[in-house]
Amino acid sequence: MPHMLATLRNVALITIKEVLENDAKFHAEHGIFLEHLWQNADDSNEALFLFRIDNVDSTRKLIDSLHEAALKDDPNVNLPDIKYLE
Repeated sequence: MPHMLATLRNVALITIKEVLENDAKFHAEHGIFLEHLWQNADDSNEALFLFRIDNVDSTRKLIDSLHEAALKDDPNVNLPDIKYLE
């Protein structure tokens, strides 16, 4: 089962948790399911979250599209670093 690991800096864990909870239905509709959310023990400004995904290619296309749109709205938007795992 493929996964997607995201790392986001300069965000409070409670903030990203709320965002992920609000986005859960949208994510599920696209085959993206949150499995774990962590705060970096060495850097409280860094959150890591792991999703189980149905398909790497379709998830990559969706995430790239969402990030591109976010960057058009705000070139300084804080976006996560994404890694896809097999």
